[in-house]
Amino acid sequence: MLDAADYAPRLRTVYRETIRAALKEEFGYKNEMMIPKLDKIVLNIGCGAEAVRDSKKAKSAQEDLTTIAGQKALTTVAKKSIAGFRVREEMPLGAKVTLRGDRMYEFLDRLITVAMPRIRDFRGVSGKSFDGRGNYAMGIKEHIVFPEIDFDKVDENWGMDVIIATTAKTDAEAKALLKHFNMPFNS
Repeated sequence: MLDAADYAPRLRTVYRETIRAALKEEFGYKNEMMIPKLDKIVLNIGCGAEAVRDSKKAKSAQEDLTTIAGQKALTTVAKKSIAGFRVREEMPLGAKVTLRGDRMYEFLDRLITVAMPRIRDFRGVSGKSFDGRGNYAMGIKEHIVFPEIDFDKVDENWGMDVIIATTAKTDAEAKALLKHFNMPFNS
């Protein structure tokens, strides 16, 4: 029987055994610590106007995000009151979760191999969504592409932000790292 100590996510093993060596050769790193790696993945669902009208919408988004991530999501709240949008300070408006370690690799694996192929009319993700410091951001229009979400119990389709933070210094290094993880870039 496998112990938790014996188990490592598939992508973490692939990273250690093949991707590190490929990146070291591709960019000519002199030190092992220079090789870029995944730092964290941040998931965010913003409910917007729906949460203003019905406070249960933010709770529903938090529960769905918790199910997708496998880790408890935090409710995000308004920092300031905005009368024009009927938003009050501390009003729940969405949910977020930060994944690190094994959960991060498990999520990335599910995102690339399961969720992205289920997206309607999917032609790959933009290769231009890097921030200049080696971090990648993308949006998913419907959170129901994840198999953990029971389609029949969903009351609202949420859009979702996925931010992949790496230790890469440049966008080219980060893109190469994500390409080795089989991220389907369209450009």
